[in-house]
Amino acid sequence: MVNMIKANGDPQFMALYEALASEVRWKIMNLIADREMNVKEIAGKLELSPSIVTMHIRKLEDAGLIGSRRVRQNGGTHKLCFLKQKTIEIELPTAGRNAKIREQSISVGHYTAFEVHPTCGLGTLEKEIGVWDDPRYFLDPERVHASILWFGRGYVEYKTPNYLLPDEVADAIEISMEIASEAPGLRDHWPSDIRFEFNGISLGTWTSPADFGRAARGKYTPKWWHRNVNQYGLLKTIRIDASGTFIDGERMSDVTVADIKLSEPFWTLRFAVDEQAVNIGGLSIYGAGFGNHDQDILIRVHLKG
Repeated sequence: MVNMIKANGDPQFMALYEALASEVRWKIMNLIADREMNVKEIAGKLELSPSIVTMHIRKLEDAGLIGSRRVRQNGGTHKLCFLKQKTIEIELPTAGRNAKIREQSISVGHYTAFEVHPTCGLGTLEKEIGVWDDPRYFLDPERVHASILWFGRGYVEYKTPNYLLPDEVADAIEISMEIASEAPGLRDHWPSDIRFEFNGISLGTWTSPADFGRAARGKYTPKWWHRNVNQYGLLKTIRIDASGTFIDGERMSDVTVADIKLSEPFWTLRFAVDEQAVNIGGLSIYGAGFGNHDQDILIRVHLKG
């Protein structure tokens, strides 16, 4: 399905702008706009090496501009690339745009409820917590220091105070976090349907494409961390406003800011991989000190003027 990306100057869109700043990547998008093509075909058309084309494809995928799927053809498995977007809408800065924003951060280990199934585990910046694949350690006292967690199925839930003053009204809520699938080891193709809830209202589902890390370590992942497990994820931003709920500018549902019970004294955020999901590929959440983005779970509240 072809969509439109609604972008602005927020950090999560820098990968999009970087992906667009390349003549080669524009040529790739032109090629696959007509039909799906694999890396070898694209490389042949552009007279480039497959390794160079693979690098450009990865940047386009990270930016959400193209997608891929694996098919069996002529006795082998091929990765076919296709164009996901038709339009990009960029909102430029306006006077006072950033003047009324409140941010609050939640550490990865500060969840208040959970139900997880193996594979699962937690780690701090210095060490593993307990024994992997044993959900009991999600109640270990050291869990509050966790900067990474993962599970194969289930959910984790976070609560944060509602800091809105009586005379303040939220225009939009943004939730930003680094996430990926959870595979045994690392898998470049390991789709997982990750569902998001806010105050018990389901915001929608996003399919993570992989458990990343085969090609490189996470930029901030500690050096002592095991090389063959979770390295980094994708920075995703969910925005709930008066027109609906979007993830990185793509519509995820029709849930609006008026639907998510912002008058509650505490706000509840849940990340889930449901038992009935089509792709049960687990969830990894990366906090500050792990992955490619040095941040915890961030909630940004846009206030009306």
